[in-house]
Amino acid sequence: MVLAFAGSPDAAVPPLRALAGSRHEVVAVVTQPDRARGRSRRTSPTPVAQAAQELGIPVMRPTTINAPEVVEVIADAGAQSLVVVAFGQILRDVVLSRWPCVNVHFSILPAYRGAAPVERAIMDGVTETGVTTMLMEAGLDTGPILVVDRTAVGEDEEGGALLARLSQMGGPLLVRTIDDLEAGRLTPVPQPDEGVSFAPKITAEDRVLDLARPAAELARRVRALAPHIGATCRIDGEPFKVWRARVVSEPVPPGLSVAEGRLLADCGSGTLEIVEVQPPGRGRIEAAAFLRGWRGPLAWTPA
Repeated sequence: MVLAFAGSPDAAVPPLRALAGSRHEVVAVVTQPDRARGRSRRTSPTPVAQAAQELGIPVMRPTTINAPEVVEVIADAGAQSLVVVAFGQILRDVVLSRWPCVNVHFSILPAYRGAAPVERAIMDGVTETGVTTMLMEAGLDTGPILVVDRTAVGEDEEGGALLARLSQMGGPLLVRTIDDLEAGRLTPVPQPDEGVSFAPKITAEDRVLDLARPAAELARRVRALAPHIGATCRIDGEPFKVWRARVVSEPVPPGLSVAEGRLLADCGSGTLEIVEVQPPGRGRIEAAAFLRGWRGPLAWTPA
């Protein structure tokens, strides 16, 4: 099958490479425009643009894929279908009505529709997730399901690692989906009404660690946002990121305390050990090393 591909971040690269290495032909890649990234704020292409250039596939970086001129370029390339993986733009009817659009989504639909399915799943403490391929329609991740591949969530698995693993799963799953669609072996199945949940984009409020919440909930939040986003708090009024934390059994006084070089927080229920932090203007550091150099009070407030 002749395909166009729309995607942007690292998570979309393995599915693109899998398609490019299959018997199918990827004739065009659409990705987000180049943007300033990192501390240097240098303008750079998206990971998908870089991968497409390595693979020798023509790349477009439009402000919107829904522009008629973009649609015509894809059509002129001979695309029979459009594959979408973590693209970052909403597809309108001008695109959805032109081709069958196949989406790779990193959850078991209809659970966790939206932009942050991996982080939200870990925050909720689910033990199983997966990758779903579906036919796209106007609703948010509401299209009929094609194929689902399931996997257990590791007890200590961070959001970034789980997303990378699901991305790798998505490559062969996507190729199998396109193979079976082309051969007429797939019947799209409407999503059930039961089990629907949503995974909106992570906001600054989602990152805050509030010690009034249970320790287990805060530990999951830290794990979900590592190593790519980071949970936040304030210590002595200074903004910190928390990159690793775990629930421990010992009771502690209210607020933050130190026991044998360990940084402990009394929570709404249970105790949270802060294992790795990032002070303002510095890199990540083990809590024990941070405590050796910290001279201020250990007053914790949500960030």
